[in-house]
Amino acid sequence: MFVKNFHNFILKSGDMDISLKGKHALICGSTQGIGLATAKVLASLGANCILMARNEETLKMALQQLSCDQDQQHTYQVVDFSEKQQIETAIHQITAHNNIAILINNTGGPKSGPITAALPDDFESAFQQHLIGNHILATAVLPGMKALGYGRIINIISTSVKTPLPNLGVSNTIRAAVASWAKTLSNEVGKFNITVNNVLPGLTETARLTSLIEQTAKIQQLEISDLEKNMINTIPMARFGKAEEIANVIAFLASPAASYVTGTSIRVDGGRTPSI
Repeated sequence: MFVKNFHNFILKSGDMDISLKGKHALICGSTQGIGLATAKVLASLGANCILMARNEETLKMALQQLSCDQDQQHTYQVVDFSEKQQIETAIHQITAHNNIAILINNTGGPKSGPITAALPDDFESAFQQHLIGNHILATAVLPGMKALGYGRIINIISTSVKTPLPNLGVSNTIRAAVASWAKTLSNEVGKFNITVNNVLPGLTETARLTSLIEQTAKIQQLEISDLEKNMINTIPMARFGKAEEIANVIAFLASPAASYVTGTSIRVDGGRTPSI
């Protein structure tokens, strides 16, 4: 409802262009959580969405939730982001038929645990799934973005880019690498009217957060409700975020209105991150 009202307000104001009509958007990890919420918002703004995830049944279900009010055509592609060859094959098929204007890089985070317990394979697999996967997709869509004279690459990462989070050793390491990759890429493609930005969600009501809470409660021998209370107490806004709130920021960055925003890492965390 917020997205619809915001969209109507912008259209009436005439001062800020957030329309994505006619643009093709590729959204990774788009069957649940922040990925699905993002696909819904982009579709509501007129984008033709291509959903990408590993489960075909959930992709089909997600597709049915997207708005077609502006005569969009939405599709999906089945991809396991841990398989490099699958990513390459899928993105080449997609770019053969469409110039992608918006790429949303998003995939499930590495498993939790202290960094001292991590194995070399844990780092290698996470690096492959996140940074290498992002790079394959980004380099494949760049020619189309250059042809369009318009491009938005948005990486959904984590606030650990700003400050490492407890019990997320591998994730902290890989997320920081992705942020550095994105900043470097933004410097190279900005002259083509292509922006590259990172969105850093805080504690957001998703399946990922539920899993982390359950694991942490078990390790710390706490009741889940007590742990949730403790976590909420660290957030100035005194609540967890909603996937739609993250998606709204992503949608702005994907729009023409964000034409001079690039190379940034934007926290959407209710004020939880302690640094400025």
